[in-house]
Amino acid sequence: MEHIRLTDTSHRLFYEAWELYEQAFPLEERRPLLWQLEIMPHADYHFEVVLQEEELLGILLWWGFEEVRFLEHFATAAALRGQGHGRSILQTFVKHDKHPVLLEVEPPESEINRRRIRFYEQNGFNLNPHFYQQPPYHQGQQPVTLLLMSYPGTISAEDAAAFTRLHHPLIYRTAQ
Repeated sequence: MEHIRLTDTSHRLFYEAWELYEQAFPLEERRPLLWQLEIMPHADYHFEVVLQEEELLGILLWWGFEEVRFLEHFATAAALRGQGHGRSILQTFVKHDKHPVLLEVEPPESEINRRRIRFYEQNGFNLNPHFYQQPPYHQGQQPVTLLLMSYPGTISAEDAAAFTRLHHPLIYRTAQ
């Protein structure tokens, strides 16, 4: 498995990766392309494509901060789901360094959301009980209520609030 960090759209796989991103996430949970292009060269942001023998297995879009890594978007190619690639990609990611990892999930109100939460739990993540507001990516939309999952342990409501205060201004372009 090969991870390649893209910092602009010139890589031959960018638009294939972007198509996977658009298919895997609803509009309210994804950044517009122009905004994406602005943040790709940011030192803390990682737009990674994951390849196996030149085939796109998945994408990992994450932020590396001093105290935590925030896995903003993670998806495997639709045709390759259910074959263990997602588990392998995720395990490689969490074991890559010692920093804890946070990610957002939708509340377990549907079977697909419960399956997604179980997937992360089977990979060592913990579902935290406090609700969390993801600021809107698009003007005119409302915040999205999500839950934070964390690896390797749980986080407190205070830690979640600190993450929001410190990093949302950059991630979601919220007012400073």
